[in-house]
Amino acid sequence: MPMRHLNAIATLLIMFFTLLILSFTGILEFPPHPLRFPITIPPPPPPTPYRRIRSETGLCSVQGESQGFDRGNVSSGALQDSDGSGCGELKMDHVRVLVKGWTWVPDNLENLYSCRCGMTCLWSKSPVLSDSPDALLFETTTPPLQVDVLETLRVYMDLEAGRKRSGREDIFISYHAKDDVQTTYAGALFHNNRNYHISAHKNNDVLVYWSSSRCLSRRDRLAKSLLDLIPHHSFGKCLNNVGGLNSALSMYPECVSESNAAEPKWYDHLHCAMSHYKFVLAVENTATESYVTEKLFYALDSGSVPIYFGAPNVQDFVPPNSVIDGSKFASMKELAAYVKRLGDDPVAYSVGNYGRTRAVSLDTLPCRLCEEVSRRGGKNAGV
Repeated sequence: MPMRHLNAIATLLIMFFTLLILSFTGILEFPPHPLRFPITIPPPPPPTPYRRIRSETGLCSVQGESQGFDRGNVSSGALQDSDGSGCGELKMDHVRVLVKGWTWVPDNLENLYSCRCGMTCLWSKSPVLSDSPDALLFETTTPPLQVDVLETLRVYMDLEAGRKRSGREDIFISYHAKDDVQTTYAGALFHNNRNYHISAHKNNDVLVYWSSSRCLSRRDRLAKSLLDLIPHHSFGKCLNNVGGLNSALSMYPECVSESNAAEPKWYDHLHCAMSHYKFVLAVENTATESYVTEKLFYALDSGSVPIYFGAPNVQDFVPPNSVIDGSKFASMKELAAYVKRLGDDPVAYSVGNYGRTRAVSLDTLPCRLCEEVSRRGGKNAGV
């Protein structure tokens, strides 16, 4: 065989083995086969007037319409700055808050907190631990009239949709950024003891999860108008189609709580059951600006995509493309078709990080309230 043929064969062999080594080490990558389906959520249809879908379902508005909020634009200031103001504005190194009147403020908030700027904060329901408080917190209970300017600061918290100042408080806490201290529903302290097992697989045949046991006619009418068009499971008392309450535990045994409670509660396995579904229907009681409750955040925590009806500026509180805003569709039929189309695609259910919303939630309220009390000087605020 001529020498030049041997040289050519040797060159080809060297090139072949070089390409083989490069491909195995990952240095050389070949173009992947095009995906059959898109991996991002397709854009919804153009926005339509919110009144139309609200009139079909009866979803009411408390403040959004009466105060003339523009439903077509979201506010860039929907969340307060969780870092507050500068340390130089704080007048106290230690603040004591005594919780006087409450209905659902969690007991597990009680603690001695180490906050920003070297300040400490005692949050307690015990008058023994906080025998000389700098602030008294009243949640839904009206504070007493103040007689002496040197009295303890009065704090009033109202997280209901129709939030309203009592007229007797020095500091007002609610869900809106315009209030003295903002508190969102995104915190984890509501449900520390729940089963947080998250399913690695989503149901392909039954797309939507819904659970409601407070059967309000408006909300039920809205839910039924959509759920009649989509395969779904309804676990609560309202529109139940799974054979009764707590059926989720027989359907998903891995969701049984480890709390050893004699009688299971629906909220013990809520997140776990939700996590088996691609979508969760979340319907607020009212359509009020910035009133975004745990109904939405539970769905995000479980790794599902919420189908949301409620606050017109909901996008200010969640990551991009993590929520389907039902108000943006002309009809329930159009919304149902959109949800089905998403359910048939291999959608990436990565809901992102809504850390900014959590940063101003109940989880961080003690330190943020104590900072506000410190800025005002506590008992010396009126001096």
